[in-house]
Amino acid sequence: MADHSIHVAGIGNAIVDVLVHADDLLLHKLGLTKGVMTLIDADQAETIYAQLPPGIECSGGSAANTIVGIAALGGHAAYLGKVKGDQLGQVFRHDIRNAGVRFDTKPAETGPSTARCFVLVTPDAQRTMLTYLGACVDFGPEDLDDALIASAAVTYLEGYLYDPPQAKQAFLQASTCAHQAGKLVSLSLSDPFCVDRHRDAFLDLVSGHVDILFANEAELCSLYQTESFDDALRAVRGHCTVAAVTRGALGSVVITEDDTHVVGADTVAAVVDTTGAGDLYAAGFLFGFTQGRDLPTCALLGGIAAGEIISHFGARPEHSLKDLARAKLGPSILETV
Repeated sequence: MADHSIHVAGIGNAIVDVLVHADDLLLHKLGLTKGVMTLIDADQAETIYAQLPPGIECSGGSAANTIVGIAALGGHAAYLGKVKGDQLGQVFRHDIRNAGVRFDTKPAETGPSTARCFVLVTPDAQRTMLTYLGACVDFGPEDLDDALIASAAVTYLEGYLYDPPQAKQAFLQASTCAHQAGKLVSLSLSDPFCVDRHRDAFLDLVSGHVDILFANEAELCSLYQTESFDDALRAVRGHCTVAAVTRGALGSVVITEDDTHVVGADTVAAVVDTTGAGDLYAAGFLFGFTQGRDLPTCALLGGIAAGEIISHFGARPEHSLKDLARAKLGPSILETV
């Protein structure tokens, strides 16, 4: 894949994360179901924020986390997502550019404020998310950069973004642009919540537009409406070129039309926070894929990146992904093309 200037271009919700430690009592008080993402409006965002303990504020968003991870491994990465020209929008723009990611999307001058996501992490390392989408809901085809997408080896689409009609149009336009340029399209299912809302549309996307699918076990089973993981794997085979399915401590399974690769999880001393694990798995996998690595190696890179993230609080790397990858897979693993 040498004919490109960007390895991966990500499209998703540009969000500032507010990460806090919480207990089950707080989740109960707020009426939340542990481990899922719930959309909230502006008033709810203010009410909930007032009830949270002190936390950490940093730029986030699922696809943005993935793209930052790719840059951290040495890949050429770009991001498209909508923020407003407010203080949080400036925080997001500064953070992602400082991570080495190209981010040129123009900020909105009017409309909702920049999105934020409250991430409540309980002592069992589960994360429960409340998301105010704000300016994200206005992302549409006019915010795409066709030349950027055409230059990217892979365009990575975030399932969380798929709700608004204009975002659906943007996904289809981006997919068409990438394929017309001879490049690939990847989709993350993001959350069972997203799959339940958009199952038919996601099935159409996977079978008609997506080359590389990312999902966890629950998301894939939800997509194909089965409680059997094996049945879900059989169903996805042939729907896209590659499906990479994560299973937590069991590692991941990578499916193609002809092969199945079962790859174990990376070993970590302790699981502190699972926020961003799937995002960083996709980062490692796509970095390896765009460097021509075989699929088991891509999955190993994904596991290494995910293992770093779950070992600490927050969804952005705290330790060098390059050093970890070199130590575990050899110095040549990060050579770029």
